[in-house]
Amino acid sequence: MNIPIVYEDDWLLIVNKPAGLLSVPTPKGEERTLTSILNQNALEKGAKYRLYPCHRLDRQTSGLVIYAKSRDVENKMAEAFRARSVKKKYIAFVHGKPARRQGEICSPIEGKNAVTKYRVAEGKTDYSVVEVWPVTGRTNQIRIHFKKIGHPLVGEDKFVFRRDFDLRFKRLCLEAVELRFRHPRTGKDLDISIGLSGDLKDFLSSHD
Repeated sequence: MNIPIVYEDDWLLIVNKPAGLLSVPTPKGEERTLTSILNQNALEKGAKYRLYPCHRLDRQTSGLVIYAKSRDVENKMAEAFRARSVKKKYIAFVHGKPARRQGEICSPIEGKNAVTKYRVAEGKTDYSVVEVWPVTGRTNQIRIHFKKIGHPLVGEDKFVFRRDFDLRFKRLCLEAVELRFRHPRTGKDLDISIGLSGDLKDFLSSHD
């Protein structure tokens, strides 16, 4: 697969993960994942390093993923994630129109504190384009929180029934579009961003 590289230096690799691809294997032990593809490509190029994922995205979520080129850098990035100093921004398409144009969703997930900030960027006829900033990093947090407030993501099929909605899409309308953090080696502040993927752009243009 062609995995776009968004940023690379001697310590980090940041790529744009396509939807439909696992970041890492599940307990089922899948062999073909984003991590396996990238490491195989590095091996074929004769790279001296191995890539270690610093976080992950759901299979159906596209967007930015950080990889470390050593265990030491991976550990430093893990510390940054635990300290919540890695800021992530997503774009989501949600069913309907949230009552508040911006706000904060505070609702525990599996007994753990979970907080998501959002702002409605654009209201469409049957859905809204929302900028999302997860404060915490619980599994499926964005999906669960927007379902909680009655505005599940377009394409959602894990926490709601697709048949309950007239508006549908082939995958989850969620993309990680921005990362801001301090480089674990150089100390430089990085601000990495991408535009929406082609399929989400097509959805926007065909659904007013």
